Amino acid sequence: MPITTIDPNTALVVVDLQAAAVHMPTVHPFDGVLANAVRLADAFRAKKLPLVLVNVAGGAPGRTEHGFGAPDLPAGWSDLLPELNQQPGDKTVTKYTWGAFHNTDLAEHLQELGVTQVVVCGLSTAIGVESTARQAHEHGFHVALPIDAMTDLDAATHDNSVALIFPKLGETGTTAEVLAHLGA
Repeated sequence: MPITTIDPNTALVVVDLQAAAVHMPTVHPFDGVLANAVRLADAFRAKKLPLVLVNVAGGAPGRTEHGFGAPDLPAGWSDLLPELNQQPGDKTVTKYTWGAFHNTDLAEHLQELGVTQVVVCGLSTAIGVESTARQAHEHGFHVALPIDAMTDLDAATHDNSVALIFPKLGETGTTAEVLAHLGA
């Protein structure tokens, strides 16, 4: 299903496109995902729409089958990728869980700006992107998800999010559709 509209006051939320992501074995070519995220970021800036750059700098401390929280991370691990061309007007959110809204000021920031919709992209589809999209939906924002501007480390989880979860949270489509609705 295509993205039908982009509200006049929509924010772009770019999730976890940071130094740690560059060498991860993603299921879609990382360079293409990054290029689409950069195209979106440039278009949102050109339209003077809010841009949120999210990085992850740790993990929740709960016990899982994969271990306890995040291990000690190397220096620079959470640095945003230079291709995103971070600007002073961009909002930066550092998270320590999967979603960008939990224990951050993101919801309040977007509400203060009068944002009614978010476009969410980045890494990884079934974790950071999906969790952020779920939280945005729960906060009452319309959600758009350009699936060619996201990827995952696992094809099955990516496909599950795109086919089964995202249509329940918002609208899915492509970077080109978002750009067309922006008039970019």
